[in-house]
Amino acid sequence: MSRVWISIGSNIAPEHHVGAALDWLATEFGMLVCSPVYRTPAVGFDGADFLNMVVGIETGLTPQVLAQRLRAIEDRSGRVRGGARFAARTLDLDILTYDDCVLDADDLVLPRPEILDQAFVLGPLADVAPREVHPLRHETYAALWQAMGAPPLTPTALPALEALRHAGRVR
Repeated sequence: MSRVWISIGSNIAPEHHVGAALDWLATEFGMLVCSPVYRTPAVGFDGADFLNMVVGIETGLTPQVLAQRLRAIEDRSGRVRGGARFAARTLDLDILTYDDCVLDADDLVLPRPEILDQAFVLGPLADVAPREVHPLRHETYAALWQAMGAPPLTPTALPALEALRHAGRVR
């Protein structure tokens, strides 16, 4: 089994879509390791705030098959593709890391480049995996987060996450 860190983001009905993604991931992969949920401003365009978090799963799926499954759940949530890279979206599910895998193939790059330049990705990853080491930079996520010098992120409540925690499906 491989440890995978997945970023979740949404700014269209985000409480609903992030909650649905968490439920799907818990049903598909079992116990989840979840960062806090953060409300962050849209990056690269004017739009509603996003809810962002990072979730850890264990899977035997290959990175490519997992990416296809994540795209399918995005599609089921009404994700529109083909527009601007930075745009409002119902759901964004990205594989950040897959064990220590380094991959650059077709539509999948691991580790995900946004880890190193987006606070809404690195901050939650440092929350759940502070001592894990970035496969290319060879620094811990906690050290990378500290070096980023970003302002602190402010957590926000998400009832769906609390329900999963109460049900014992989140560590």
